Amino acid sequence: MTSDPLAPLDLAFWNIDSDRHPMHLGALGVFAAHSPTAGAHAADLLAARAAAVPGLRMRIRDSWRPLAFGGAAREPDPHFDPLDHVRLHAPTGDFQQAAGRLMQRPLQRGRPPWEAHVLPGTDGTSFAVLFKFHHALADGLRALALAAAVLDPTDLPTRRPRPPEPARGPLPDVRGLPGMLRGALSDVGRALDIGASVAVSTLGMKTTPALTSAPSGSRRTAGVVVDIDDVHRIRKAEGGTVNDVVIAVVAGALRRWLDQRGDGSDGVAPRALIPVSTRRPRTAHPPGNRLSGYLIRLPVGDPDPLARLAAVRTAMDRNKDAGPGRGAGAVALLADHVPALGHRLGGPLVAQAARLWFDILVTSVPLPGLGLKLGGHRLTAVYPYAPLARGQSLAVAVSTYRGGVHYGLVADAEAVPDLDLLARAVTEEVAALTAVCDP
Repeated sequence: MTSDPLAPLDLAFWNIDSDRHPMHLGALGVFAAHSPTAGAHAADLLAARAAAVPGLRMRIRDSWRPLAFGGAAREPDPHFDPLDHVRLHAPTGDFQQAAGRLMQRPLQRGRPPWEAHVLPGTDGTSFAVLFKFHHALADGLRALALAAAVLDPTDLPTRRPRPPEPARGPLPDVRGLPGMLRGALSDVGRALDIGASVAVSTLGMKTTPALTSAPSGSRRTAGVVVDIDDVHRIRKAEGGTVNDVVIAVVAGALRRWLDQRGDGSDGVAPRALIPVSTRRPRTAHPPGNRLSGYLIRLPVGDPDPLARLAAVRTAMDRNKDAGPGRGAGAVALLADHVPALGHRLGGPLVAQAARLWFDILVTSVPLPGLGLKLGGHRLTAVYPYAPLARGQSLAVAVSTYRGGVHYGLVADAEAVPDLDLLARAVTEEVAALTAVCDP
């Protein structure tokens, strides 16, 4: 396997990484155990299977070559040892508490940036695995593919091979120059549009203290599962998409949580970044982040749950009409216009600017509809975790799996010591929406 230069957005994630704000994705999978030794057996399986997955052997090395000065590339680690990445822990009675402590630990940058932590349950009837992948190694789709490669084989449909690209000479085909020129001009216009939209989005900005914090480096996680049938019932009654309902639930849960902790929710409308994958279906497996995003104001201050849902639906429809290449949420696309050295030198500045761009991340991570297993043990729940940007206290990731919508919450442990209350508010908000939607 040869060296693979990091795409511009991957390089950005690699350079904004820090000890207090590590840029890794996470997913906590909970499995039903057949015996008290199931966790240990799972750890052995993960280590053995990881050795055979090429993508898990890739480390990231800085490049100082003249044509790639300041960049970085993925390359095989000649000293790769799966036991450096798969770790079996002592039994625990609280998977989420253990996951929070592990999520705050940065990945070691000198070796392939991923880990799998096996957490046996004290009751002997379950165990959990926390997967961590650096965002420069994998986006959500790629992380899913890497994790699936070490789980039990499934009967997934065979992906048709991608046809080879035609060979290119040292000079560009002159027949394509007009299109290339139009594309370059379009990119410049798009960059200016995105920059202007970001500037406008900060006007009249009212920060939400509960969602901003000084970085402590600590992490707390929580998870909650709601019935997918309830979400569909709400969607069918009010229109929109499942994702609209998922986002509206976050807005309502934030309102309940803020009121419960005495912070007050009147007039609160935090800016939520909703990442959008720009991958095409046939390019889902090659590495490299392909992300844009939508930026919306969460209607936390509105007391009516149906009005909140309608506001989210309207905002999302407006974003979709404009497309993922326009608007303040598409800042990630600007990474393509920054040279490698610019990413390296500007990484700290970009990290500081995240809090000026959005207040909370709400992202969806796709999962296969098939039941997953590890060592024959059934996956019963999976909670995705998103990185926490500098100066922000909370991030929300959501996955739909086997009849449930799984919310994974990550927070700064010092700023949000009551994350369990927010998780409970998610369940309460779904119940409230279902009640007003039922005839």
